[in-house]
Amino acid sequence: MSQIVLVHGIGQEQEQADPLEQVWLPALAGGVRAAKQPGLADRLWRDSKPGDLECRMVFYGDLFLAPGRMGNSQTVDDLTLQQQELATELAVEWLRQAEQRARETEDRDEAYRQRHTIDGQTAGRQGMRAAGRPVLNALARLRWFAPAGMTLAERFADRSLAQLTRYLTEEALREEVQRRMAQHVGAETVAIIGHSLGSVVAFQAAHRLTRELPLLITLGSPLGLRTLVYDRLPEDKEVPAKVRRWVNLAARDDLVAAVLDLRELFKDPRGVLESDWTLDTGSEPHQAKFYLTKEQAGAAVAAAFQ
Repeated sequence: MSQIVLVHGIGQEQEQADPLEQVWLPALAGGVRAAKQPGLADRLWRDSKPGDLECRMVFYGDLFLAPGRMGNSQTVDDLTLQQQELATELAVEWLRQAEQRARETEDRDEAYRQRHTIDGQTAGRQGMRAAGRPVLNALARLRWFAPAGMTLAERFADRSLAQLTRYLTEEALREEVQRRMAQHVGAETVAIIGHSLGSVVAFQAAHRLTRELPLLITLGSPLGLRTLVYDRLPEDKEVPAKVRRWVNLAARDDLVAAVLDLRELFKDPRGVLESDWTLDTGSEPHQAKFYLTKEQAGAAVAAAFQ
C-alpha cells in the first residue's frame, strides 16, 4: 500500500507506471520544496531517485489501447453512436470554455467561429459521425490543444474525447480502474492525487473508502462538467465522507477544468473542500507536472504529513 497514491489522466496509453512516477515525483518534490519543506521534498525525490516515502502511480492507460493498429490508441471512431454523441457534446463544451476563457482575443474569436460551425453540423444530435472530422479539426485549431502543431493536437483531442467518454459510459472499465486503485490504497495512505480523468477516478475511489483519508488533491479536473461528467457520477454530489481535506487546483487556461471552483457543485457540510483557480501553468496548462510543481500542491501535501 502507498502513502501517496498518484492517478494519471487521459492520453497515457503508451506509458507505464514507472516512467510516469519519474515525472510526477520530482515535480511534486519541487512543489513541496516551493512550500518551504525541503526535508519532506527529499523524502519524495532526491539525487535523481525516489526517497523513502512509498508513492505509487495507479496505471490504467493500457485499457485504452487498440492492439494491431498503428499508434495503438482507441479513437472516437471506435465508440458506439451513443458514445459519439456524448463525445461531440464534450468537444462543443471545450470550445465554449475557450470562447469564454481564452486569454487572447484571437483565440476566443476562433473558438466562437468553430463552435458555431459545428453546432450546425451536429444539429439534431446526429453524433460525431455526422459532424465528421470538423469537430476534431475545430479543437486542433485552438492553441490550447496545438502547442506542437495541428496534427498532434487533433490526435490528442481524438484520444481525450474517446477515453473520457468510455470511462463515463462503460461500467466494466470503471470497475477495473477502481480495482487497480484499491490495490494501492490502504491504512498507510495519506494522500491521493488525481489529474484530469484521474481526478474523477480519485473522487470515486474516495467515496468507497472505509477509513479516513487525510488529503485528496484534484488537478485540472473535469468533475464540474455538468451534463457530461457531474450529472453522470453515480456517487453523491458531496465531499466524500472519509476525506478530511480536499484541495482542487485549476488553471484558468485549462479547458478540461470547465468549472474552476468546485465548491459551487459539491455539498461540503464539514468545510473541507478548498478550490484554488489562480494557478498559471504556462503554455501547456493541462500538464500534470506544471500543477504538481506549484506551492499550493506542495503545501497541501506537506500539511497532510505534519
